[in-house]
Amino acid sequence: MKNAELFQQAKEYIPSGVNSPVRAFRKVGGTPRFIASAHGPYLTDSEGSRYIDHVLSWGPMILGHAHPEVVEAVTGQAGRGMSYGAPTELEVEMARMVCSAIPSMEKVRFVSSGTEASMSAIRLARGFTGRDTIVKFEGCYHGHVDSLLVKAGSGALTFGVPDTSGVPAGIASTTAVLPYNDIEAFEAFMKAGGHKVAGVIVEPVAGNMGVVLPKDGFLASLRRATAEHGALLIFDEVITGFRFRYGGYQDVIGIRPDLTCLGKIIGGGMPVGAFGGRVDIMDMLAPEGPVYQAGTLSGNPMAMAAGIATLSVLRRDDPYDGLTKAMEALLDAIRESASAAGLPLTVNHIGSMAGIFFHDGGVDTFDEVMASDAARYARFFHLMLEAGVYLAPSAYEAMFVCTGHTPDIIEQEIRIFRDVLARLD
Repeated sequence: MKNAELFQQAKEYIPSGVNSPVRAFRKVGGTPRFIASAHGPYLTDSEGSRYIDHVLSWGPMILGHAHPEVVEAVTGQAGRGMSYGAPTELEVEMARMVCSAIPSMEKVRFVSSGTEASMSAIRLARGFTGRDTIVKFEGCYHGHVDSLLVKAGSGALTFGVPDTSGVPAGIASTTAVLPYNDIEAFEAFMKAGGHKVAGVIVEPVAGNMGVVLPKDGFLASLRRATAEHGALLIFDEVITGFRFRYGGYQDVIGIRPDLTCLGKIIGGGMPVGAFGGRVDIMDMLAPEGPVYQAGTLSGNPMAMAAGIATLSVLRRDDPYDGLTKAMEALLDAIRESASAAGLPLTVNHIGSMAGIFFHDGGVDTFDEVMASDAARYARFFHLMLEAGVYLAPSAYEAMFVCTGHTPDIIEQEIRIFRDVLARLD
């Protein structure tokens, strides 16, 4: 069927025709592509059109789609049963792999999504400290948890107000929203009210407002102030975990958080999340402790099989240098082409993850992200789509590469990027 026909039918039964808002193409306009299949770095839509994929299911497909070892693990497990509602050896193996790769995660509990991981880590932080206040940062997204769907209040040091209908003001008021990368604002807040803070949650590399890297000293200031005031530091590594190395970004920068949230890559494309940290904190969870958390599909064998296969390939093949080189080759061409065309463009990048902003000057804060030219990005997106490259349908999301983006494909894309940027107004 045609994408447009499918979209019309979907809207009859599914709100806005999609099961997650960004898929509706509202930020860029036009008709969503309904995907029929995917293999390696490619997506094929319902009309048979093929695209080089840089969304990669929003990050988890680091090995590309339908990697044979992951497919074998999942199909083999499906033949033995897809969910038991009981413990499995796979959970033990997966937990051992995660805890060994990320030393700050002395114990881990698996859930079914990054949202669940963040929600559970926050509840655990509150239960462990006996405090209510959570600090988050503008532009960082930690799932659709009520207390985190908030925006900054009228001043830099005010508590949040609901950013969506359906979130009571009383819940939003337990969250303080501060500017990302603003050390002075954070330290002032903690000096004034750090004794009330249960936890500070942050994407150590922000990946939900494009890509914004932490400034020197920012994450260290979070670690220092939380320790000083008895609050917990929570790293949301749902996107960054296993994306830059076999382990967490925390190990790249040498900062040990109290709790870490994971997702995306550790499921190999299956729905999965995890949260973990110090033993004394994790042992507060039920049934041993008083903090309740549960899930029928948590640690289900299909997700565990996919995750074990994915992490095993990453550990064995260590593809990270190659992924970085592939991304850098693309980004060099993008920068050169934009400069030749006289287009204001900033690219933020780390390893195999990047953010493209049509903006003149650095992009280090949420305000600078929002000042970028989203309308130009929308035109850029559609020109790239017509040329066979699938980018995020929003100016405020990340771009990824996978092991399937071979040098030949990168060379093909470089030519496409150059042509599109030369024509972009």
